[in-house]
Amino acid sequence: MNTVTPEAPRRSVMDRIRESIARWARLACTTRAPYQAAVFRIGLALVIAAFLLREWPHRRVLYGDRSPLSYDMALELGRMNESFSLLSWSGGRAWFEIVYTLTIAAALAVVVGWRTRTMCVVLMVGTMSLENHNPLTGDGGDNIIRIMVIYLVFTRCAQVWSLDARRASRSADATHPASHQDITGVALWVATGLFLSLAFGPTGWPLVLWTLWGVQGVWWAANRWFRETEGRALLDAGASMLHNAAMLTIAVQVCLIYSTAGWNKVQGSRWQEGSALHYALNLEYFAPFPWLSALLAANAVVVVLLTYGTVIVQVAFPFTLGNRKVKNVLLAVMILEHLGISVVLGIPFLSLGMVACDAVFLPTAFLVWCGARCTGMARRALAGRGALPKAAATA
Repeated sequence: MNTVTPEAPRRSVMDRIRESIARWARLACTTRAPYQAAVFRIGLALVIAAFLLREWPHRRVLYGDRSPLSYDMALELGRMNESFSLLSWSGGRAWFEIVYTLTIAAALAVVVGWRTRTMCVVLMVGTMSLENHNPLTGDGGDNIIRIMVIYLVFTRCAQVWSLDARRASRSADATHPASHQDITGVALWVATGLFLSLAFGPTGWPLVLWTLWGVQGVWWAANRWFRETEGRALLDAGASMLHNAAMLTIAVQVCLIYSTAGWNKVQGSRWQEGSALHYALNLEYFAPFPWLSALLAANAVVVVLLTYGTVIVQVAFPFTLGNRKVKNVLLAVMILEHLGISVVLGIPFLSLGMVACDAVFLPTAFLVWCGARCTGMARRALAGRGALPKAAATA
């Protein structure tokens, strides 16, 4: 006996359109690439902190009261560039030391993920204030850092591998009402609001800071009193969409950097004949290890291969994003290239900044594996420390 199975009703075109829109809406409203954002946060903040700490003995000459660019000239240059800098308020040493030290503290706080939303804004303001006060001392690495630190503000980069994520997980597990009180966060929000009211007006760059401050207050109120409402879900979806847009912007910016660099190299005669790296290796300014530069420059085959390889990798990378395996191979090559440049040519902060930007393309499985390995090593190290006194006592 044959059984006739009823045919499934055909979906109309409008039904398929609605399903596609709903699918894309779910993707857009879900936080994507949280591990990549965390690595980007840690790497970029580490680069900024390392740069500022390295230049600590020379900080006043670069950006402070001993700079060859006088305070009046810096103000005029800022007006011409229409740039923003806290250092324009005062030319004294005390104010400069406060801005410089707070920027380092904010960078370290971002690394560990402590009050990341606020600290990212403080890091952005401090970094831009220093860079914009004397842009004549900057290079390509400073431009990349100045751009990326703005994008960092709009990412949800503390959902994993941060003190904020640890505090959020403890709050979610706790049942006591006091666990949802955030005295430190409220005090920090009030302090930043007081600073904004005393220091800024309601227009220009300060308007952006006031907007971020107000959004943070609304977000805290929604988490505190309206956790289960649709408004809270709407805010969460909006934050996820903004995060996804920022991560996409970072990826596009990295592709533009590589594309521009690669195609400009293609037009240069030294890159076309394969000798560009030879001339770079013979510049004393870019030779922290002269013996290493001389060793590489003496081998013509290596110079030609590295010169052509650099151009090929930079030009090809944006076109390989559709193929995961090829993209991962070129990504590993570029990271190794940046690390090599930081050692051979002595420009570590530009190279490490690009490595931090490249992290947005790293595969999630690899990052999860690295995180699990690091967590396991940390737990074994802490367990060993705890076991050492017991073993000593029994001995």
